[in-house]
Amino acid sequence: MVRYTPGSSPSPSLDRRTLLRVMLAGAGVAATGGLAACGSGGSSSDSGSKVVTFGNNLSDQVPKDAITAAVKAFEANSGGLSVTINTKQHEQYQEQINNYLQGKPDDVLAWFAGYRMRFFADQGLTGDLSDLWGKIGGNYSDALKQASTGSDKKQYFVPFTQYAWGMFYRKSVWQEKGYAVPKTLDELVALATKMKADGLIPIASAGKQGWPLMGTFDQLNFRLNGYQFHVDLLAGKENWQDKKVKDVFDTWKRLLPFHQENALGREWQEAAQTLQQKKSGMYLLGAFVGQQFPDADKADLDFFPFPEINPEHGIDTVEAPIDGYMMAKKPANPEGAAKLLEYLSSAEPQLAYLKADPTAVATNQKADTSGYSPLQKKVADTIKNAKHITQFLDRDTDPGFASEAATNGLISFVKNPDDIDTVLKGMADQAKNIFK
Repeated sequence: MVRYTPGSSPSPSLDRRTLLRVMLAGAGVAATGGLAACGSGGSSSDSGSKVVTFGNNLSDQVPKDAITAAVKAFEANSGGLSVTINTKQHEQYQEQINNYLQGKPDDVLAWFAGYRMRFFADQGLTGDLSDLWGKIGGNYSDALKQASTGSDKKQYFVPFTQYAWGMFYRKSVWQEKGYAVPKTLDELVALATKMKADGLIPIASAGKQGWPLMGTFDQLNFRLNGYQFHVDLLAGKENWQDKKVKDVFDTWKRLLPFHQENALGREWQEAAQTLQQKKSGMYLLGAFVGQQFPDADKADLDFFPFPEINPEHGIDTVEAPIDGYMMAKKPANPEGAAKLLEYLSSAEPQLAYLKADPTAVATNQKADTSGYSPLQKKVADTIKNAKHITQFLDRDTDPGFASEAATNGLISFVKNPDDIDTVLKGMADQAKNIFK
């Protein structure tokens, strides 16, 4: 979704870092364009056990170069293994992954933690990594292990990076205008009203691809109704026509007048640029919003968790999607795949990747964070101090429900916020068919 679907790591069109140019100079890593082109079914037929195939969904140039550099470093110390990278455009990767996993997938492949990982693990389409976790478990917190664990209590995922959602803003604009971080919804409305009077777009907004709207729904739902109701609703255990859900949309309706107009015709990058250009006062998005900021402006970017709505739940939940890797059910090179996954769990490649994409943080809890920017440190602390972590709507629910019912329902609401009942009935009816 988007730069992808919040399920993954973003990437804008920024200049390559000098470090990457050096690391990639003369790189012999192959990169192909078809998702199934380098699947494990035929990857090792000519090269024996010396080739590991790697399915990559980081198709934008900056993260693509960063993960390529990390893989190149693995090759240099792998005892003769080489890696063939199979890069697919992010949204196409997500759309095709079901067929991909049932065909001849790559030995190691990019995906998302939580529900999305369990969805395929439950179908027996990915490899059991429990033995590997016996080696790498010390690299991760209990929360990250839980997010990597399937319904059968086995591990199927290796976390790589993580980022947080929140309200992003430019410090210089707020200092100039005398704005303060709102602690409650009423304070947020008062701040947005002041921004509007000051000639700013209070809240930048984009919904052309649907998924950014999911982030707004998530924040409002777990702030109003709490973490458990939120995850149960997305798992099909609660009713979309419940009054609690209607309250979410009523609250959203209250905020809509402060959102950037014509959001459904705008990409997230365009909305982020209005924040960078000091035309907008805030933007509710993932930390990848910083990818639309030139290096000279990055230090001016800050954020705060979405403010409290219901004192019962405060701000105890943070949306912090986890990106990482799975293994094919039957990799052509199981030993090589395990070695590559073990390497990706270590601090070195995660920190190397973050030099090119400093909007995320490492998942390895032993990673040296002294080189983090102030924004990265704040993201890391926010995640660490959260009582509950969510992945993002399209990662926390059935893929079919996310791509159809949720996307279409949220777009319909933004088009006609006065017809909430019809929107929720449509979502509830589709949920009944999907979550049987």
